[in-house]
Amino acid sequence: MAAPDTTGPAPLTASERLSRLRLIRSRNIGPATFWALLDHCGSAEDALEALPELARRGGHLYRAQLCPVADAEAEMAAAARTGATLATCGEPGYPPWLAAVDAPPPLIYVKGVAEIVEKPIVAIVGSRNGSAIGRKLTRQLALDLGAEGFVIASGLARGIDTAAHRAALDTGTIAVLAGGIDNIYPPENADLHAAIGERGLLVSERPPGFRPRGQDFPRRNRLISGMAAAVIVVEAAQRSGSLITARFAGEQGREVFAVPGNPLDPRAAGTNRLLRDGAGLATSAEDVVSALAPILGRRPEAPPAPDTGMDDLFGAAEPPEPGEPGESDRDRVVACLSVAPVDIDEVVRSSGLAVRHVHAILLELELAGRIERHGRQLVSLRAGEKA
Repeated sequence: MAAPDTTGPAPLTASERLSRLRLIRSRNIGPATFWALLDHCGSAEDALEALPELARRGGHLYRAQLCPVADAEAEMAAAARTGATLATCGEPGYPPWLAAVDAPPPLIYVKGVAEIVEKPIVAIVGSRNGSAIGRKLTRQLALDLGAEGFVIASGLARGIDTAAHRAALDTGTIAVLAGGIDNIYPPENADLHAAIGERGLLVSERPPGFRPRGQDFPRRNRLISGMAAAVIVVEAAQRSGSLITARFAGEQGREVFAVPGNPLDPRAAGTNRLLRDGAGLATSAEDVVSALAPILGRRPEAPPAPDTGMDDLFGAAEPPEPGEPGESDRDRVVACLSVAPVDIDEVVRSSGLAVRHVHAILLELELAGRIERHGRQLVSLRAGEKA
């Protein structure tokens, strides 16, 4: 994957930025649905206006509950009190590599040196109970990569993450948080959290004050890998959040490296498995720098538009169909679905409907809570929903 273009469009208007925040905070709206709505409606302001009717057409199992203007304004005010600012996808301050992943977070809060995201980023992750040698190697990797002009990203966790951040404070480090940007976890990293907020960059897609739950850490890991050109796993057990980060990196087309470890040390089981499965060997910063040189040295290309599974939906590749899909069209699409995921292209073939209409109907069904998206163009009916 070529390095994405770091020149983005002009910043959004204040009204559209507020509308995007309201849209992503509305009930039953995740990143994939958010981008599908923008594709369908053209702007977040128009999407908010159209959402109740779209949900009604889809079956309205879940009532469309829009985030009130006052709640969105209060969230932005709370962020401002912490010193954080809102960066929306495509604006300056939003990591260019993250903008190129499938269904990127529509907006993130950032605090610190925003320009740091324009530099090449390498993520270093690993065990929370990292060994002394693992932490030492992490510090050396972070220092050497920093000297080569790379920013180090990690998750501010204990162990390997902490060692990476501390070593990279002088050359540039980004801490991606599972909770709100003002949520300090673990508590013993309060000083590091404060230092990164001044000299590096804190990043969160969650509102201020949000306390992370178990499911929020994989979401954080997806951001860590998404903003980086490569991920280095230093130590990881067989079942580890670091391996989740590595899996996301592979799916996003990023380079994955692992540091080999003693086969008798359970903290090396995950990294040794990554090496067995084809990850790059990382024993020094040079291993990473040399592998990334062809990628970062290419002529920059513009990052692709967020992949919502709606390719060419309203573009020039297919002329718009007149009118809106009818009730019989919706029945035909639902009849093609089951609880087993199916490719959207197969739904188009089986239903015999125009691509534009199939995607519009799927959006309505999703807003009504009747279907689920599974990535890679796969959709299914929710459990208990009948075709």
